[in-house]
Amino acid sequence: MGEDRWAAWLLSRRDGGDAGVRQRYAPMLHALRDAVLDGAQVAADDVVLDVGAGDGLIAFGALERGADVVFSDVSQELLDVCRSGAADVLDRCRFVRASADDLIGVADGSVDVVTTRSVLIYVQRKAAAFAEFFRVLRPGGRLSIFEPINSFAALHGGFDLFGLDLSPVADLVQRLRDKYADEEALVGFDERHLLLGARSAGFTAIELDYRVEWDVPEPVPRDWEALLNTAPNPLAPTYAEAMAATLTVEECAELTGHIRGLVEAGTPARRTSATAYLRAVRPGDRS
Repeated sequence: MGEDRWAAWLLSRRDGGDAGVRQRYAPMLHALRDAVLDGAQVAADDVVLDVGAGDGLIAFGALERGADVVFSDVSQELLDVCRSGAADVLDRCRFVRASADDLIGVADGSVDVVTTRSVLIYVQRKAAAFAEFFRVLRPGGRLSIFEPINSFAALHGGFDLFGLDLSPVADLVQRLRDKYADEEALVGFDERHLLLGARSAGFTAIELDYRVEWDVPEPVPRDWEALLNTAPNPLAPTYAEAMAATLTVEECAELTGHIRGLVEAGTPARRTSATAYLRAVRPGDRS
């Protein structure tokens, strides 16, 4: 049986096992969690289904707000991690192994809220996923999801890594990018798919907040050597793995030497990204 890539990424490869990298991204993740829960207006006594619960970021936030939670994920390992973390509130939790496009084990009209975080971008059958969200919600139930829109950065990000301009070594960066060429599913998706998916499934009161950050200055990444051991998503190699697979030893030294020079000079980094938050309601009166 192969490695659980979803668990491996969330538990280790996302931050390279480095506490500093983990701490660097924690405020962003907490803000994301709160935005998803606020969008769903999660309150005490709600039943929340967190689809693609992962390490439980959204689900545990819902528990803190007094909701009962159904943790759903394709990864049994991640469900086990969440179960362990919820040991003190297991009476308010249920754990279901299921994919977003086939929520087997979740009954029709059984939850008040459906949440997701960076899930649909990995789902091929997006229409089926939206249909499942609609099916499991009670009339008047709320959907609140977050998705990265990677197509924007892929088109406008330039030759950068960790937000640093690497144009002088663009040929090396391009070869690294080619290593990630099989990620077409991750960049062939944008906010329009979210809107049309929700509408086609039957949702109403659809709202979408689309946020773009384009060449936004941010602190130079002093932890860049640790970041080399991170992977941008569960399907991808770490940057260090990609470099080892595509560049010679001398080329790796040239690329890392260029990055080191930028970092030591205090060169500002620039962030380019796009994200979307969508909220919607299943029509009908709650009873």
